Amino acid sequence: MSLSNLFSFTTLKEKDKTKINEQIRAREVRVIDPQGGNLGVLSIEDALRRARELQLDLIEVSPGAVPPIAKIMDYGKYQYDVSKKLKEVKAKAKVTETKSLQVKLGTGDNDLEIKAKQASKWLKEGHRVQFDLYLKGREKYLEESFLKARLERVLILLTEDYKIAEPIKKTPKGGFMVTIERKK
Repeated sequence: MSLSNLFSFTTLKEKDKTKINEQIRAREVRVIDPQGGNLGVLSIEDALRRARELQLDLIEVSPGAVPPIAKIMDYGKYQYDVSKKLKEVKAKAKVTETKSLQVKLGTGDNDLEIKAKQASKWLKEGHRVQFDLYLKGREKYLEESFLKARLERVLILLTEDYKIAEPIKKTPKGGFMVTIERKK
């Protein structure tokens, strides 16, 4: 499910949950007038009568409160406000990915610099970066301190400030990995 589908689904779900006018089942509601003033706790009949006098709808905005909170306003405007808030949340949401780079024991210094430059670019964009030390055959049985030092060679070359999100640990396939992210 894509991000846009998720937000449209949330909007539909929000519309389905919102009770208006006769759909409200509570006996009493705390009523807020169109200007935002508190009218106090009224019976549902009195609240509906006031909404009809103003030719507006009674919308249950906080069903979990005791008594529930209802606002007198136009339902179309309420839907517009809800969709506008969801769009703002969507605009502020920043998706961070974990980017992966693979390093081998025999990787040369120039190649490490290129990988470090790419990692720095990703860190600047706000992504997490995972370095995998890929080992094959007998390399898996070399001393751990030596292998960790090889992985740390790349970290030294980074130009962006970073913090270690997940420390160096052994992977199921026998290699080592470390995950870093940008310092805030």
